[in-house]
Amino acid sequence: CSLAMVALVIYNFIQLGRSKFVPEDLRSQMHEYMVSCKVRSAIEVASTSPSFLGRMLATALPKIDATEPETLGREHVEDAMADFTARENRSYMTMIGYLGVIAQIAPMLGLMGTVSGMIGAFGKLRDLESPDASVLAENISEALITTLSGLIIAVPAIVFFFILRNRLNRLVADSHEAASDMIDASLNTLNADQQLAKVPEGLSS
Repeated sequence: CSLAMVALVIYNFIQLGRSKFVPEDLRSQMHEYMVSCKVRSAIEVASTSPSFLGRMLATALPKIDATEPETLGREHVEDAMADFTARENRSYMTMIGYLGVIAQIAPMLGLMGTVSGMIGAFGKLRDLESPDASVLAENISEALITTLSGLIIAVPAIVFFFILRNRLNRLVADSHEAASDMIDASLNTLNADQQLAKVPEGLSS
């Protein structure tokens, strides 16, 4: 269990690296395209990126509707982003969830060792005419060590489970925020004249 826990923690931290979710170079390049309303070029760039943001935008940006300049069909784009996130989160949470499994299994295995040690201790106690504490010490030690070992593994497994789950949620939220900023940039470019027209004379500067 301890080896599995260490392997899962390392694997998940690698998978949940920021560069694999919201790489800064992709974010800035995509933002430039969206500011210029070059949606097709943005889709092409996104489709070449293996990052979470790239794959999400490659799935969602084709839903942009140029016939609706005021919204660009934002509702459909955000629905596509939500569907993509739901699918992807399942695979990420599966690997993180195994830490929760270890956190539950380790104390149970420790309890199994405790029961085994106590059975051995009482078995020797039954067979001895005059009980000797030194004879029982080995079995009692087994009972205590296995329980302690299970708890030592379970506690960090629970801690890392919540750390990694929160890290995943934060990275996904950052990806959605970056995508939302890109759509806003395109909308601001398209509707700049209309927004300026709403500003009273004398405040436009």
